[in-house]
Amino acid sequence: MGAMSEVTAASPRRSSRAFFKMRVQAQGRAHSGKKFRETCETVVVNAYGGLLLLKHEVAYGEMLVITNPETQEELECRIVYLGDLGAKGQRVGIEFLTPAPRFWGVDFQDAAPTDNSSTIH
Repeated sequence: MGAMSEVTAASPRRSSRAFFKMRVQAQGRAHSGKKFRETCETVVVNAYGGLLLLKHEVAYGEMLVITNPETQEELECRIVYLGDLGAKGQRVGIEFLTPAPRFWGVDFQDAAPTDNSSTIH
């Protein structure tokens, strides 16, 4: 027993993460179903998404559109994690529908692994 958690804990990430604070615009539907648009901050980013601090309450699995204000690039993403609601908002994990290693302006050199083997260390 417990082999499942051992495999899960040993699963490597698809790309490195960077603690990176950046203002972005998020638009989508709040938990109530009402459309919203807000400027929020990133906490952690990677080539496949990131962790945002949102003031609006959102639902797991909902879609958001994130806009990088410096480049005006827009990306669709899915909410894949909901953290606890805090004084600065809720930590919301997002995953891009397609990898976008250049969206944040951070260089993720390991974003496209050449070896797809699932080696457990």
